[in-house]
Amino acid sequence: MAQRPPQIVAFGGGGFSMEAGNPLLDDYVLGLAGASRPKVCFLPTASGDADHYIVRFYRRFAAACEASHVSLFRRDRCGQAVEGDIAGHLLAQDLIYVGGGNVVSMLGAWRAHGLDAVLRRAWRKGVVLCGPSAGSLCWFAESLTAFHGEPRRVRGLGLLPFSNCVHYTNEPARRGEYHRFVGDGMRPGFAADDGAALHFRGEELHRAVSSRPHARAYRVEPVDDEVSETPVETEYLGQRVAEPAAA
Repeated sequence: MAQRPPQIVAFGGGGFSMEAGNPLLDDYVLGLAGASRPKVCFLPTASGDADHYIVRFYRRFAAACEASHVSLFRRDRCGQAVEGDIAGHLLAQDLIYVGGGNVVSMLGAWRAHGLDAVLRRAWRKGVVLCGPSAGSLCWFAESLTAFHGEPRRVRGLGLLPFSNCVHYTNEPARRGEYHRFVGDGMRPGFAADDGAALHFRGEELHRAVSSRPHARAYRVEPVDDEVSETPVETEYLGQRVAEPAAA
């Protein structure tokens, strides 16, 4: 674990909560864990620790992983007896999977409970961090959220010194707002479609991958008086399956 580099895989949208029957993004992050039966902990904070979300997590991961979850809203409902030492439990994981929902509420709860510092320690230790939507936005210095209201700028944990936008081409209004915010002074950053994910090693983008053939990631930054959007080369993870066998 100590020799593994800090890694974050930020989904534009996807994984078990959005892509029933499509395991490609989830399988990708599990492959980074470096264990035959990885320890995977789910943080459903952004959903208010919704029961249905937690159940779906266990259905997806319990068979192949040592799966657990941490609830901040209902401490009596934490998985696998982690109530006594949440920090120790998170630091012992191979993968921490953060669910989608309200990123503003999630970050507030994390900071109130000290999880912001714990997650930074886990990242530095080599625990793989990942998630869709709010579980993507949270790792960046800044992000654009449009959860139940007008688009707004959010200060994230700052593990990655960029801005971030999710559901990018899937929600054209969000894409336009992200361009506006970057043009008005938000940090340059990255955007990802549903089904696309940005894989960072340390603070550097290592690669972009996708669970859907046409999902893409993008670099968005100000250039002169305009905002430039540059597609990032994105590898479709199902390509080997999609290609016909050689004759």
